[in-house]
Amino acid sequence: MTAPGGAAALSGDALRQAVPVHGDPRAVPIALRADGLVKHFPVQTGLLGRGSGTVKAVDGVSFEVRAGETFAIVGESGCGKSTIARLLLRLIEPTAGHLQFEGRDLVQLPAAELRRLRARLQIVFQDPYGSLNPRMTVGDMLAEPLMLHAVVPPAQRPARVAELLSLVGLRPDAADRYPHEFSGGQRQRLAIARALAAEPKVIVCDEPVSALDVSIQAQILNLLADLQRRFGLAYVFISHDLAVVRQIATTIAVMYLGRFVETGPATAVFETPRHPYTRALLAAAPLPMPGARVREAAVAGDVPSPLDAPPGCHFHPRCPHAIERCRSEVPQLEVSDDAGDTRSLVACHRWREIGLPAPRVVGAVRDPAQQAVLARLQAAFDRGAAAVAQS
Repeated sequence: MTAPGGAAALSGDALRQAVPVHGDPRAVPIALRADGLVKHFPVQTGLLGRGSGTVKAVDGVSFEVRAGETFAIVGESGCGKSTIARLLLRLIEPTAGHLQFEGRDLVQLPAAELRRLRARLQIVFQDPYGSLNPRMTVGDMLAEPLMLHAVVPPAQRPARVAELLSLVGLRPDAADRYPHEFSGGQRQRLAIARALAAEPKVIVCDEPVSALDVSIQAQILNLLADLQRRFGLAYVFISHDLAVVRQIATTIAVMYLGRFVETGPATAVFETPRHPYTRALLAAAPLPMPGARVREAAVAGDVPSPLDAPPGCHFHPRCPHAIERCRSEVPQLEVSDDAGDTRSLVACHRWREIGLPAPRVVGAVRDPAQQAVLARLQAAFDRGAAAVAQS
């Protein structure tokens, strides 16, 4: 089927094919489903704002998130990732499409029922300081969702706050302090604790580690993975950092100008990327190997304006493989691999002709002395990160 705006939307069968699971896909319940999700923003253009235009921030995307799994959305800035995050919680209203959670369509719910369901849908924002109220103590912030959603009786709230702090690796006495008294990593732990307070089933993580140091990023990602295992949480993880996504994602959707261009199991997307844009993202990522370089050059040009998106495949002005068909016809997401549980979906007219990419890394330094130095540096970094985690 085709979503509003001409973008391809997945059918039910294609959605099931795109979701990687261990064993029978039907054995894992679906936590959240988006179908043909669209968000268009009207804007004023031209001299003195006399003209009008439309920003197609999200232009017909569909996906499923299963319990205990992480659905990651990656792409360049401005492609619509954060708009999806806000749509999933109905912080903004969709232009079209459906959102199903626990068998109910969130788009059709009245305000009172939506508020009750929001206890099961939470979000962790990118800026941990900006998302915390500087005038409230940590204890008051964590007790607020307990009160709003009646999670525990009033007498049990202090104990529950202490338990939440313990879950994210903070001491119970942190409840008496204010956000400015914590480091960036500790603030993000507080944001995660607040998201956990209402006992959610799905947590939307909107760039949750991009503002943190690399060593702290690893700690937060490990914390999220541990909480997912303990409580069976489903994550919608939004990021532009491919290294972060590779560590945590079960399924990946690559987004470009409001549309998904490739989706599939994380391993398949990283090891055998089919879409030229996915390959360009991987080629642009730095390699942690001295002297190494990539075979495939990064894509040239700038991202077109979402106010005037190109017709057909949005990526065709920057794609080295584009043909006339790409300039006029919107590519549909289709199954690109039938090998067991590794099936992916790709929206490209020429993915069969392009074939699989060559090995990414060439020319890596193999000098034993340099390798020994790198090994010592890595060991020292690991010891420092372990010491910080225990402090």
